[in-house]
Amino acid sequence: MNTIRILPENVASQIAAGEVIDRPASVVRELLDNSIDAGSERIAVKVEGGGKSLIRVSDNGVGMTRDDLLLCIERHATSKIRTASDLYTVSSLGFRGEAIPSIGSVSRLEITSRPKDQLGAFRLKMSGGKLTAVEETGGPAGTTVEVRDLFFNIPVRRNFMRSANTELDYIIETFSRSALPYFGVSFKLEDSTKTILNFPASGRPLDRLFSLLGRKVTESMILADEAAGDLTLKLYLAPPELNRTRADRLYVYVNRRNIRDNLITKAIFSGYGQRLMKGRYPQAVVFVEIEPSKVDVNIHPTKQEVRFHNSRAVFDTIASAIEKALSHSLHPFVFPSQSADKEETSHETEPAFFSVAEPRITYKTKPDYLSLVETIKTDQQIKAGVEHPEAAMVKEPPSVIGQLGGTYILCQGKDGLIMVDQHAAHERVVYENLKKGINKSHIEVQALLLPIELELSAKEARIAVEKAGLLADIGIEVDHFGGNSFLLRAHPAILKDVNWDSFFSELLACLYEGRGEKESLLDNVLTVMACHGAVRAGDRMSLDEMALLLDQLEATALPTNCPHGRPVSRLITYHEIEKMFKRIV
Repeated sequence: MNTIRILPENVASQIAAGEVIDRPASVVRELLDNSIDAGSERIAVKVEGGGKSLIRVSDNGVGMTRDDLLLCIERHATSKIRTASDLYTVSSLGFRGEAIPSIGSVSRLEITSRPKDQLGAFRLKMSGGKLTAVEETGGPAGTTVEVRDLFFNIPVRRNFMRSANTELDYIIETFSRSALPYFGVSFKLEDSTKTILNFPASGRPLDRLFSLLGRKVTESMILADEAAGDLTLKLYLAPPELNRTRADRLYVYVNRRNIRDNLITKAIFSGYGQRLMKGRYPQAVVFVEIEPSKVDVNIHPTKQEVRFHNSRAVFDTIASAIEKALSHSLHPFVFPSQSADKEETSHETEPAFFSVAEPRITYKTKPDYLSLVETIKTDQQIKAGVEHPEAAMVKEPPSVIGQLGGTYILCQGKDGLIMVDQHAAHERVVYENLKKGINKSHIEVQALLLPIELELSAKEARIAVEKAGLLADIGIEVDHFGGNSFLLRAHPAILKDVNWDSFFSELLACLYEGRGEKESLLDNVLTVMACHGAVRAGDRMSLDEMALLLDQLEATALPTNCPHGRPVSRLITYHEIEKMFKRIV
């Protein structure tokens, strides 16, 4: 039987270090936090071997006396807090008193520091957690920390580090995220051969964003401020079309502390909504300022996770602020009318590349498309038709000139050729019609004289039974017929010519994966229904049907994207066409 023992000090220190320091980038983060907390105006970082051989962080902050140097290597020695209650009001980046002792226990550490009011500096040396020297020396005001041979005394941890280039990439990412909110401080990162990043001090956050994200993204960003109670937001949002496959350009700060928080990330996605495709990430910077007593930053040794006292309010405020900023700032979706085209293309600089004429052939159309789009009326259209009947008479139909491959609607516009994905466009129209029906507790339902038999998997059958109430809310009535068999007795009338096996498989998978709040779950379900109820690629449509569909699309809340986030249309400008045909160089 094993006997309980107290661990030796060096073992305990290495265990504690493993919670804070897992790679060179962790060292850089902790040392940058200390330099920022010291009130530095200039911070320089130099690394060699991806930080495995050397990490040197120099600043011109307040510096430390000899006594402070000796105290800073002791675990839980800090200048940031005094009592337990201070943990709930802390505003500094560091406060736990663990970084320096943890770093010193797994490296060869050297700290040189001088307060501004002293003539001489002091240098402290450690190796593997043991103090080896304290000596007087010369040096500039501020502090320089050198970390050499990281994990030299823990071969297993050292072997787990990646290549020098990979570790350098992590350092660059950490350095950038630490520097972003402190635009009044200059930051420089260099290796043994060159300067990698140089962020001069500036009075404007956009200058720092420009250095990090580049001109195109920065100049396109939508800026917004929001305040609600103890919460203040400053948002820098790139347009949805500048999305990425990774979340590497998503920056979140709480009281200027870079964090990774699922709640805020979900709020950002909620704000962007269906403007983003699944699996795509926005480029955005979100600064959250909140009373320190309303957020707990002491839940993880790395201090990169937080817990809000009122997480629901934080989520709602961020999501609504982003949605409002994007809705008010993005260019509205408008199809040019016939009269507008004639007026614009009468100029010599805008020649009419396409003539609009009645087709000589009749397209074979899928039944009920025309009647379907005619019945999808928005509240705004109904109101306009009642109060101002002449409004509908004045508006010209979109300048539809044809269909490409039975999939894309072609329109002539004042700026060029507009191509519209008919399935994505119709998805948007059907989705919003279904959502309005749900909100008004009325969806037109088609009862089936002959029920459709569905054979589900065991997992799907369980979900169907559990979610029978939600299915009924959206107009789908199924009866459990025993085992994994079900009978479909009614469905929304808008769903026609649907492959029911495929539809239910996708619908039930959506219900399973989207377990959570009913509103979000319902939104995902409506997206699936809209996809299966919309015009398909390859379905022929007449000019009248296409014009009516585009008219309905323009009246939706988000005509630029389908419910999955895919773009609905693409403009090929006259300039691009002229270059294509070498009319201009």
